[in-house]
Amino acid sequence: MHFGIQNILFVILLAAAGFLFARKFKSIWRNINLGKDKNRSDKPKERWALMAKVALGQSKMVKRKKLAGFFHVIVYVGFLLINIEVLEIVLDGILGSHRIFAEPLGSVYNAAINFFEILAVFVIIACAVFLWRRNVNVVPRFKDLKGWAKIDGNNILIIEIVLMTALLILGAAEANMTDGNGPWVISGMLAPIFSGMSQESLHIIERVAWWAHIVGIFAFLNYLPYSKHFHVILAFPNVWYSNLENKGGFTNLESVKKEVEMMMDPAADPYAAPPADAPAPERFGAKDVTDLNWVQLMNSYACTECGRCTSSCPANITGKKLSPRKIMMDTRDRLEEVGKNIDSNNGEFKDDGKFLLDNYVTREELWACTSCNACVEACPVNIDPLSIIVDMRRYLVMEESSADQAINMMMTNIENNGAPWAYPQADRGNWKDEMKE
Repeated sequence: MHFGIQNILFVILLAAAGFLFARKFKSIWRNINLGKDKNRSDKPKERWALMAKVALGQSKMVKRKKLAGFFHVIVYVGFLLINIEVLEIVLDGILGSHRIFAEPLGSVYNAAINFFEILAVFVIIACAVFLWRRNVNVVPRFKDLKGWAKIDGNNILIIEIVLMTALLILGAAEANMTDGNGPWVISGMLAPIFSGMSQESLHIIERVAWWAHIVGIFAFLNYLPYSKHFHVILAFPNVWYSNLENKGGFTNLESVKKEVEMMMDPAADPYAAPPADAPAPERFGAKDVTDLNWVQLMNSYACTECGRCTSSCPANITGKKLSPRKIMMDTRDRLEEVGKNIDSNNGEFKDDGKFLLDNYVTREELWACTSCNACVEACPVNIDPLSIIVDMRRYLVMEESSADQAINMMMTNIENNGAPWAYPQADRGNWKDEMKE
């Protein structure tokens, strides 16, 4: 081992990267906890099994689009397993060692490195395919992604290619330095590129590739919280806290339950003033992000922006304005805006005159939803856009009495006729007489 200036610089970079990431993660977690409380700790065995199947096993990725799902699994597995090598790089950087696991692991280490190199090639191929699908032969669900959403998707793919390439160049340079002795199943094929170079030149190339790889990982770590790719971290808790009840089922509002309990209490005085220390009455439904629960807000940060929800939405397919993906992106954008407002006002939110409803999500989008739950079923990390749509609809109906015209007509018919149809009960059986004619 040799501890020098490079190791000191590495420790400084490691500490800086860890500090910056922790600070941003703390801010995001604060934003998530701006939501209402929601108990999702029941049925732990079922939740662990679901997380293993959906988040770790990527079961929903290959359910619909087999080829795209296969390439995504490759990138995902590559991200998980190759990062095992990152542990070695971090230890080497701190301790001044070189491939610290090589000697104690022996042949197991060589096999692992060879496997990582093969996986790195597949990751590069998969990322190239995804870049092609996003920018050349554009998949329909990506066509409406503009601006930062499109740039963000490309950035992460390019970063992955650069990181994997640096890893292979590192191995190729080292293969020349050791005359091919080592686990260089892929990088050994690249070694002739650097043949004939001096040991000093090879050492420089190896160091440059080593630093490019680890600095790229540090940069990637701190890019994640600003990107849709934060889902690589939040996907696991997001799936664990999935809704395990009947899909699309309505939940009881605590604010409504209190009203009903008061109505059912014969001793209650409906005109009594609330206690002086009583909290402000809650909204019926959701107008802004703080009216949603914390699971819904975590959903917004876990969104992959893949568009599978929107491409499965029957309303969107038939030309309606609704896009479940946009609902989740709008929720996250508004939550980020609220968080910045709190940060700039010493931890207190100052009314900015904006809301999730109308300023981000239009009423037309909300009423276009058929509540079919297709978006939830399609999401690879069990995000629930429907719950947000339903809560915002509840606000429109229960706070503003602003339901869609068709719904108002239906409710009027139920009130007048006891049924959603616009004819009296006495005429309901007329159809059978018409069949006889």
